[in-house]
Amino acid sequence: MRSRCLSVRFILPLLAALLACSGAAQGAERPAKKPVPNYDGRPPPPTTAGDVAIWIPRVLASPFYGVSEYVLRRPLGALVTVAERDHWPAAILGFFTFGAEQKVGVIPTALLDFGFKPSVGLYFFWDDALAKGNAVRVHASTWGADWLSGSVADRIPILGDDASLLLRLEGVRRPDYVFHGLGPRSGAERTRYSADKLDARAAFAIRGWRASSLSTSVGFRDMHFADKGCCDDPTIGEGAALGRYELPEGFETGYSIAYQRVEAAVDTRTKRPAPGSGMRLELEGEQGVSVPGHGADHWMRYGGTLGAFLDLTNRWRVLSFAVTTLFVDPVGQRSTVPFTEAISLGGSGPMRGFLAGRLIDRSAAVATLQYQWPIWVWLDGAMQLAAGNVFGEHLSGFEPALCRLSWSLGLRTVGSPDHAFEVLGGFGTETFKDGARVSSARIVVGATRGF
Repeated sequence: MRSRCLSVRFILPLLAALLACSGAAQGAERPAKKPVPNYDGRPPPPTTAGDVAIWIPRVLASPFYGVSEYVLRRPLGALVTVAERDHWPAAILGFFTFGAEQKVGVIPTALLDFGFKPSVGLYFFWDDALAKGNAVRVHASTWGADWLSGSVADRIPILGDDASLLLRLEGVRRPDYVFHGLGPRSGAERTRYSADKLDARAAFAIRGWRASSLSTSVGFRDMHFADKGCCDDPTIGEGAALGRYELPEGFETGYSIAYQRVEAAVDTRTKRPAPGSGMRLELEGEQGVSVPGHGADHWMRYGGTLGAFLDLTNRWRVLSFAVTTLFVDPVGQRSTVPFTEAISLGGSGPMRGFLAGRLIDRSAAVATLQYQWPIWVWLDGAMQLAAGNVFGEHLSGFEPALCRLSWSLGLRTVGSPDHAFEVLGGFGTETFKDGARVSSARIVVGATRGF
């Protein structure tokens, strides 16, 4: 059998080589190829302005295509092929989970978001905890005694899978929050501050038509700040002493609030594997009121996003365009808005090329163009270009020249939003009025939490 296989392996290439050589030797004797018949009798279509214009976006998008194709898709495709062939996913999942149905597990996590301190931790999940459909999630992470984070959530099903009640408690202590000042032209000089945060809430969510949803929540949030920093950057107090800005509202006193929040989404799309074309409208509103004995602050936060999605191949290669506007207003003459409750761009929100907290003010307007495509059954890629900025009350001071650009390219695992792995790179610029030069770079690698 072995000799027969070897014979086939050598004979077939030899025959192919002989045929190629024979064709080359007889090339001079072959008659010229006949022209392709014009069966319908119509002349070839003339070159139009559209045929020429289409090369403009092709040329502009060629660097993005090259990065996504040769830096992400092809290397990952090779890695995915090896992983599937050698059954890596099943082996990894079996190591970190327990029980025959693998509904309980503990997974180590790590997150590098350059510009902040890294963190390591553990993620615990328990599906069907004590009752069918009940889901418990716990996440704890740290990077030393001054960097501690923990969250616990219990998602209780109501009316089957169509509605759920979420009970959640979170505590965070970090020394590496960033502050650049307020307004659309806040400086590139970074300062730091420390904060202790405690947040407890109960949320009710219901699924609607197609991908539409409605959720409402009530909760309590306590924030305290300290003029301490890290990473060889000046503190927020030192920045104020240098005259870069005034200390923001709420920093010196902290605050404790009760809040209620409503989020609604109308989405014409359906879940995979259905095509991803459609429209989505998101609306949000939140009211915060200081608890007795902690001031008289009262504010309203509201806004929305309208987006259109086009599935270019009906296989979830989706090009989308969305416009987002966000606002926060004090209620009453004596009320103020703490700076950590103001509108913020960057991080996981709009304009991901900026660090979380880089842009802060009373309102924001952002236009986002995004392309999302599948890389693997468990992995999606996304490329995003956004233009916008934060502004004063009700977009006061808005002008196109004060907008910034944000670009990001990354990949993220598909599946449960409670725990995902993400790789992202991006950058942000100064305003167009200030030359739109790149002033912010961001790289994220690791596990992110979504509960």
